[in-house]
Amino acid sequence: MILRKLVRERPVAIVKSLAAVIGIAVLTWGQGAAAQEKITVTDLAGRTVEVPHGAKKVILGEGRMFYATVMFDKEHPFEQLAAIGDDLPKFDPDTWDKYLARFPEAKDVPMIGAAASADFSVEKALELDVDVLVVTLGFYDKIKESGVIEQLEKAGVPTVFVDFRERPTQNTVPSVLLLGRIFGKEAQAQAFVDYYTAQMRRVYMATNGLKADQKPTVFAERAAGLDPSVCCNTFGNFNFGEFIAEAGGFNIGSKYLTGVSGVLNPETLVVEDPDYILATGANWSNSNPGNTAVWLGYAMDEEKAKEQLAGLMQRSGFPELKAVKDGNVMAVYHQFYQSPYHFVAVQALAKWLHPELFADLNPQATFAEMHERFLPIDVSGVFWTELN
Repeated sequence: MILRKLVRERPVAIVKSLAAVIGIAVLTWGQGAAAQEKITVTDLAGRTVEVPHGAKKVILGEGRMFYATVMFDKEHPFEQLAAIGDDLPKFDPDTWDKYLARFPEAKDVPMIGAAASADFSVEKALELDVDVLVVTLGFYDKIKESGVIEQLEKAGVPTVFVDFRERPTQNTVPSVLLLGRIFGKEAQAQAFVDYYTAQMRRVYMATNGLKADQKPTVFAERAAGLDPSVCCNTFGNFNFGEFIAEAGGFNIGSKYLTGVSGVLNPETLVVEDPDYILATGANWSNSNPGNTAVWLGYAMDEEKAKEQLAGLMQRSGFPELKAVKDGNVMAVYHQFYQSPYHFVAVQALAKWLHPELFADLNPQATFAEMHERFLPIDVSGVFWTELN
C-alpha cells in the first residue's frame, strides 16, 4: 500500500531511484565479472596459459619482480599483490625501506620463500586465495621438477614465467607487456616499454657500428665482495654480459662461459689483463653480514662507495692489473641485473667505455626522469661509481 501510494504521488522520482539502484547493482556485478575474465597468454617459457585479466591476488615468486610491477599503479603498488618473495628485503633492503617509508601498509603484504626455494609453500599460496603465481624464467626447471606448477594447476592457479635476468635486453619488453595484461594495466606497461625502447636505442644506435678493435675488453665481477674469500664470479653472454655488449665493450666472460654465469680462475684474469673492470654491488648486509661489496643503492653516498670500490681493488692480484693502474674501474648496482631499469646501467656503461661517443648522454638524468614518470619514489643514493 505504501509503495503504491508513493508511485501514484511521485512516479518519476521512484522510477529514477529504482533505476539508480539497478544501475549500481549491474555496475557492481560487471566489475566482479570483469575481475574474473580470463585471457590466454604466452609466457616467456613459451607456455600457453589461461590467466585472470586484472588479477587481484598475484604472488611474485621473487620479490625483486616488484621493480617491474610497481609502475603499474604508482599510488597503490601493493594492492594487487597477494604475497611477494622475501628476497627483496633480504637482498635489497635499501629499496624495501624506501618503499616502506612511502607505503607503510607494505609491511602487511605476506612474505613467502622464493618460488624456487624449499621454503616456498603451495599450501600457503592457496591459503592466500591467489589468482596467479609469477616466476622468473631462470627457475623454470627447478619449479617444474618440484611439482609446484602441477599442484597449483590442480587447484586452478596458473603459473607464469617472465624474464628480467637471463636475456634481459631481449625479454624485458615481452615480460613487461605480459605482466601488464595479467594486472590489467596494459596502457601503463606500454608506456614504460616505449620509454625503455627509446632509452636503449640511444646507446644501440651508436655502438652497433663499432668494429671489434673499437670495443675495449671488460671483466665483470659478479657480486664482487659478497663473499670476501671468493674471486672471480663473472657473466657469460647473458645478463651483465649483454649490458657490456650493448654498451660497446667486449665481455671477457663470454670467451670462457656458455651459461649465464660462472667462475674464472684468478690467473686467467691476470693473463687477460682487461682494459676495464666492472664490479656489481649492493647492500647485502641482511643476507651476507661481513661482505666487502660496494653497497650501491638508495642509501649509499659517493664517498663511501668509492672507498669500498678502492678496497676491492686491493685484493691479491688486482693492483697489478692494467685497468686498476689506469683507474678504469667501475661499480654498478647489482640489482640492475634483474630489473627493467637496466637501460640506465647500459647508458652508464656506454658513457664510461666511450666517453667521446656519448658526451651528451646523461644516465643520471635518465634515471631521475624514469623515477619521475614511472615510480612513486624519488632518486637518492648512488647506483654507480668509478674508482677515480
